[in-house]
Amino acid sequence: MSGGTNRLPEPAGSRIDRGRAIRFGFEGQEYEGFAGDTIASALAANGVWLLSRSFKYHRPRGSMTMAGEDGSALVQVGDEPNVFADTRPIEPGMSVTAQNYFGSLEWDVASLIERFKWLFPVGFYYKAFYRPRGIWNYWEKLIRQTAGLGRVAPATPRRYFDKAYLFCDVAVVGAGPAGMAAALEAAKSGAEVLLVERDPQVGGSMSYVRSAPNGNHDEQALDDFQEQLSTFENLRMMADATCTGLFTDNLLSLVRGNRLYKLRAKSVVVCAGALGQPATFRSNDLPGIVMGTAAQRLINHYGVKPGRRAVMLTSDDDGYGVALDLDDSGVEVAAILDTRRGAATGPMASHAAERGIRVLVGTTVHEATPRPDKLHLSAVLTEQATDAKGMRERIDCDLLCISVGSTPNASLLCQSGAKLQMTDETGSFAVRAIPPGVFAAGSVNGFTEIDAAVADGRRAGGESAQHAGFDVLEIPRAPTPGRVESQYWLGPGHPHGLDFVDFDEDLTVGDIKRGIAEGFEDVELVKRYTAAGMGPSQGRHSALATSRLVAQVTGRRLADVGATTMRPPAYPEKFGHLAGRGFNPVRHTPLQHRHLEAGAQVMVAGLWVRPAFYGPRHRRSESINDEVRAVRQRVGLIDVSTLGGFEIRGPDAGEFLNRIYTLSYDRLRVGRVRYAMMIDDTGVVVDDGVAARLGRNHYYVTASTSGAEQLYPSLLWRQAQWRLDVDISDVTPAYCGLNIAGPASRAVLQTLESDIGFSREDFPYMTVRTGQLVGIHVRILRIGFVGELGYEIHAPSSNAEALWDALSDAGRPFGLRFFGLEAQRVLRLEKGHIIVGQDTDGLTSPLEAGMEWALGRRKRYYVGKRTLDILARKTLTRSLVGYQLSDTEGRIPEEGHLVVRGREIVGRVTSSAWSPTLGRPIGMAYVAPEQAKPGETVQIKVQDGRLLHARVVPLPFYDALNARQEL
Repeated sequence: MSGGTNRLPEPAGSRIDRGRAIRFGFEGQEYEGFAGDTIASALAANGVWLLSRSFKYHRPRGSMTMAGEDGSALVQVGDEPNVFADTRPIEPGMSVTAQNYFGSLEWDVASLIERFKWLFPVGFYYKAFYRPRGIWNYWEKLIRQTAGLGRVAPATPRRYFDKAYLFCDVAVVGAGPAGMAAALEAAKSGAEVLLVERDPQVGGSMSYVRSAPNGNHDEQALDDFQEQLSTFENLRMMADATCTGLFTDNLLSLVRGNRLYKLRAKSVVVCAGALGQPATFRSNDLPGIVMGTAAQRLINHYGVKPGRRAVMLTSDDDGYGVALDLDDSGVEVAAILDTRRGAATGPMASHAAERGIRVLVGTTVHEATPRPDKLHLSAVLTEQATDAKGMRERIDCDLLCISVGSTPNASLLCQSGAKLQMTDETGSFAVRAIPPGVFAAGSVNGFTEIDAAVADGRRAGGESAQHAGFDVLEIPRAPTPGRVESQYWLGPGHPHGLDFVDFDEDLTVGDIKRGIAEGFEDVELVKRYTAAGMGPSQGRHSALATSRLVAQVTGRRLADVGATTMRPPAYPEKFGHLAGRGFNPVRHTPLQHRHLEAGAQVMVAGLWVRPAFYGPRHRRSESINDEVRAVRQRVGLIDVSTLGGFEIRGPDAGEFLNRIYTLSYDRLRVGRVRYAMMIDDTGVVVDDGVAARLGRNHYYVTASTSGAEQLYPSLLWRQAQWRLDVDISDVTPAYCGLNIAGPASRAVLQTLESDIGFSREDFPYMTVRTGQLVGIHVRILRIGFVGELGYEIHAPSSNAEALWDALSDAGRPFGLRFFGLEAQRVLRLEKGHIIVGQDTDGLTSPLEAGMEWALGRRKRYYVGKRTLDILARKTLTRSLVGYQLSDTEGRIPEEGHLVVRGREIVGRVTSSAWSPTLGRPIGMAYVAPEQAKPGETVQIKVQDGRLLHARVVPLPFYDALNARQEL
């Protein structure tokens, strides 16, 4: 199998498996590649170089780096947008489409925009779209249709993502020669080392860059490194993993597949390499113009011939190595354009001369010429690098490789606090002021030769292990910086433009200069005004050129210009990575099996799985109504183990509760129970429950199901501030809770063996008793959330089933029925009791919720009191009221439906249900304060847009004198 017309014979292609052919689709056409191919390499093997269209002018684009470093290689894979075609492996049946075009990829009608580029000068979006008044409503729709790259499909099924946590002594980012050497040196000390590599294989430049004139690509040296790496049990390798961030205290974020790893390391060695930089000349963005390293990757990694006839533009000896690789692969090298004034004398240059490759010294590219269809390079026009008006020559070619200098891939280092500084010697950036615990090695640290990079890696590995606390007998010496033989070549620019600096944003040299001329002379302001470096590539190929242009135009020294701030993520992350796994952890009460045995239909409430009702799903409404009637007329039993439970002990326990809750508790008599409402510093209701005083210095406090998880940390935080003599324990898991309620609930309990008296005199309303019930130690609170005679029984969780069974058996003669959460919500609504988090929101004060009765007016202090005193002097903007409906024509409002007054939204429905007790729909809602008087009529807008007329009524709806719960 050929795998494409441009496929080279073996041994080229170290990453592909020629025995496994894979067919995939691109733009509706089927192509064939090999396992190990990326989308871009497989298409290149088939002669397809056009991958996408540019953001602004819709110019044709192809991969420039073959390393996932440039936004020109972004494609859409199925419903997944913005995929790097030069790093995503092909898969059988994969459907790939290009991005950002209208019509077809080859005939993009939006490319006509380029003819009107004078209408879109740099910063035009700051100067347009706001006049005449209201015109933005038109422009917004048009811009949203044309802007962006890939398309998001809202109906895309949720994919699996998750997170994992890793720890190590030394983390090494980048497994090139410096990274491998650093990992080995650190591992020798006994440190636990994790070596992270973005590519699917280790080796970095050793796997594709020519290291000697004879064509050796360091295969043996790479094999030796890999063998040594496998000998250390304390050294782990993680390939195909991208480090996207380096944060405080050496926290690293790693993305691998659909998993986000959070790695904590004692020391970090960054060996991220260097980024080749483009040169500026007219039409320098055409497909067929690539970095020299991209051509070498195509040849050596994927066995793809990158062109037929090539020109090499270089300002260093590396370009001669690329030319030799091209020549070895059968590409005709028409010329090497060396921007330097003197002839190269290195071994690569000598070997190129021996082969008869033409070298033009002091020469650069003035302009690239596209084919007639404008989709690919067809020729270059040269000029003297020192004299833009000198003689020019046209050289026909379909490939232009560029090696005019590089800049450190220092994003991670800058995130850690390091600084980039421009150097006059290299015309590029250098890393300075690296913080303690972070080390740099290899070409990111300025050592580009492989031997020097290895030596620097060993030095960094030893220092990182020592910083991590390991004994290092001798830290290898740092290499001596070599003589700088070349300076980054930017290019003179072109008088007719299209000399792109930022390929993501279609920004030219003229655009950058115009931004500076308009007063944005600081490089950070240039970035924000022109958007240079703000696209998918994050300035990897534009930041250096932008800083050079700022220095050139303003006349400042390179060292004084500086660099723009680099922020995480260094490489793209998906929202799925940040969100993690698509699951909700749930908890089961100790009675889960009993509920299922009884035919419960369960629901998730907060973190808990709870019975919604008992009975078949198709009889949901009938079952809920029957359960409500059972509690009102006979007796019902519900599992309330989800309520939070907290022991508050100590001499200052009463004072502590006084400060936490709005009522007073230090004078509460032993054996009594009091409602407990908590507000925060802003006066917002955050939780409620009850506080029972079991002893002089001992309280048992309950919390709502939704608030229990947050309450405990809040109590501890307050105690840390106040330092009272009190102990706080979260006993929620230790206790189960059962609520037996209804007119016959006392009679049921009196049939059971107990040392607790249940008569009205022995056990009045709002009291607590402790003792034995059927041989189980219990705490029983006589409270009435559902508005009937009721007892809330708290017992050790291990006794939950035994207690449930005893109450069930005892209640059977009385017609006891289990009831679930839905019935409980109806019962409490009939009684007018609020549910925090449902009838309140993140802004609700007790004054709005009608809870003034729960505020201790005589108390000098509790959390939030000062805010409430201020709010009390202001006019309310809404009030929570009860309402009932007489004629709904079969429609009942749902929670969240709007309360309106004309065209004005004045509130919303918080609770709504059919009341089997009252025989009509009832609910609670926020209304305008002037509508809160009983008898007022409010309008509720339901799902179909119709308006229902509701009448405001006093709360509670049922048993206003509390006679039922005080039986």
